[in-house]
Amino acid sequence: MKRTHLPLNALRVFDAAARHLSFTRAADELAVTPAAVGQQIRALEDVLGVILFRRTSKGLELTDEAVAGLDPLRDGFLKFEEAVQAMQAGQASSVYAIAVPREFYAQWLAPRLASFRAANPDARFQLIADEDADFTEANLDLAIRLVEGPGELEGVQLADGAQVVVAAPQAPDGWISWPGFPAPDGADVVLQVGNAGQALSSALAGFGRAAMPLPLVAEALADGRLVVDGEPEECRRAYWLVAPRPQWRQKKVQALVAHLAAR
Repeated sequence: MKRTHLPLNALRVFDAAARHLSFTRAADELAVTPAAVGQQIRALEDVLGVILFRRTSKGLELTDEAVAGLDPLRDGFLKFEEAVQAMQAGQASSVYAIAVPREFYAQWLAPRLASFRAANPDARFQLIADEDADFTEANLDLAIRLVEGPGELEGVQLADGAQVVVAAPQAPDGWISWPGFPAPDGADVVLQVGNAGQALSSALAGFGRAAMPLPLVAEALADGRLVVDGEPEECRRAYWLVAPRPQWRQKKVQALVAHLAAR
């Protein structure tokens, strides 16, 4: 019999009925009616082509065929339980695998993970720099991405979607351009970089102006290493914490999401 055709529910009913030698007590355990137990047993007997129970003056009695299969069946159910426990082990684990851009980790996430661990001393973290890493291949719990929304994933926005043009004090007028927030059309681009971290480092070094997500430059603005050129503007892209639905439902993930979302 193919695995996909195994009558697992009927086998579970058979196990209960065999332990109690009573359809009524098996029904109580399984929260169904005795008639439903009887129907499952008859259906299983039809599939297997054997009789599993016989009625005697003393009550139900297992047939030799039923006895022959009972121990292997119970071993199989124990293996099922072990498999479920193994699959749930990641949910009970205190280790978090998170894909996050380096610059967002440094400027926003690191102190919040530290405060989470202060309240949850067993927590451990594995960080992956590629925020676009595949969840399955990288065995991720969560990812933080600069996107317009979670798309097909579950997600929560971690910071307001806002951009600001910044420069170091006394920096020249040229522009630093990067794919996330390119320089305005017609601007004098003195440096082209590949990501937000490079753009931030370049602005701090005094190369020129750069349009940046506000969460990445808030600290540098506060301590005067960068100054604002113009007013912050709302934008559709923001930092989102995302995960596929199975990960999102894990208790450990829900706890971390609640902590990070409490801005």
